[in-house]
Amino acid sequence: MKHVTPLALAVTAAIACSSAQAAGFADDATASLQLRNFYFNRDFRDPGAQSKAEEWAQGFIFKAESGYTPGPLGLGVDVYAGLGIKLDSDDERAGSGLLANAYGDEGADSYSEATAAIKARLSNSVLKVGGLMPKLPIASSGDSRLLPQSFSGASLAINEIENLDIQAGQLREVNYRNSSNREDILSTVGGASDRFNYLGGSYAFNSKNTTIGLWRAELQDVYNQNLVNLIHTQPVGDWKLGVNLAWFDSGDDGNQPLKIDHQLTSLTLSAATGPHTFRVGYQDSDGDTAFPYLAETDPYIVNYVQILDFARADEQSWQARYDLNFAALGIPGLNAFARYVTGDNFDVGGTEGKEWERDIDVSYTVQSGTFKNLALRWRNAMVRSDATRDIDENRLILSYSIALK
Repeated sequence: MKHVTPLALAVTAAIACSSAQAAGFADDATASLQLRNFYFNRDFRDPGAQSKAEEWAQGFIFKAESGYTPGPLGLGVDVYAGLGIKLDSDDERAGSGLLANAYGDEGADSYSEATAAIKARLSNSVLKVGGLMPKLPIASSGDSRLLPQSFSGASLAINEIENLDIQAGQLREVNYRNSSNREDILSTVGGASDRFNYLGGSYAFNSKNTTIGLWRAELQDVYNQNLVNLIHTQPVGDWKLGVNLAWFDSGDDGNQPLKIDHQLTSLTLSAATGPHTFRVGYQDSDGDTAFPYLAETDPYIVNYVQILDFARADEQSWQARYDLNFAALGIPGLNAFARYVTGDNFDVGGTEGKEWERDIDVSYTVQSGTFKNLALRWRNAMVRSDATRDIDENRLILSYSIALK
């Protein structure tokens, strides 16, 4: 996709809104503008080639979703546009993922992107063609920097049977989080393709306390992947207990130099009471390669955290996490969690490697008054690893969403 100017973003939004009015499906439409101010500081803890990545940027994220035209077959359109503006950067500090740049070149002062999807609804099933931001266990677009990741392709959601959700689709190109271009889809273990196909779904039963999921996906000529998922929640007195088990089986789907044969088990146990939630996670990444997934997406594994994913070849890792909702303590809108993940059993130059990450996350959303819905989030992480550079990281995110319709 060519570079999109701020004027083009406004024109795109105006066309979408006027078309919706003309077609008569504006009544159910929604539109919002999110302002996202993002400061990122990653200290590599040594005076090497790049001692830190530090940047500050302002993002504008516009999203609009129409309703559907009347009749058995309803038609509609979804529109997304994003603009990122550099507030502070430097050649020696660039490459944080906030802006369209890299270490050694702080890049342009701004970048922008826009996309749209045509959608059709028949009964309780919806087909979308165009720009997509899937949030599925087998492929979930990432949104951990200034602007979200998006794909182009087609998706079909079928919900004709109660409690059964079936999803199918094909992703063709990707727009990465700090880019204005659409390009082939990369895998985290190497290889790229212009086709990612998926089919699967979930079924809820036991009064919706239990959900099972089955998924199949392939990044054509790179890898194929099967996922089996079980989620269960169980009230016990004042407690709510939970388990989330996911098992991935991945293999080759082409003639890539790197042969893929990998199985990953991800298990989360949780216990919540009042404002407190306790979690324990276990992850076993068993294979000759690391766990494969689409680059910059959010894989459905317990130990994918702020910096590391603990999914190296043969790595085993454990997580302990505690969440606190301060509403019960008289401060609604304030939430915090702390977690610690440790991994080992992976190879580093012929010896067993170890690594750990500690995260602290605090967020507050204003509940009323002039600044209602203004949100502030501080994310702090520390990484010590035999396989990568030591890292101390801080992210400060100020966001405000404006409902336009």
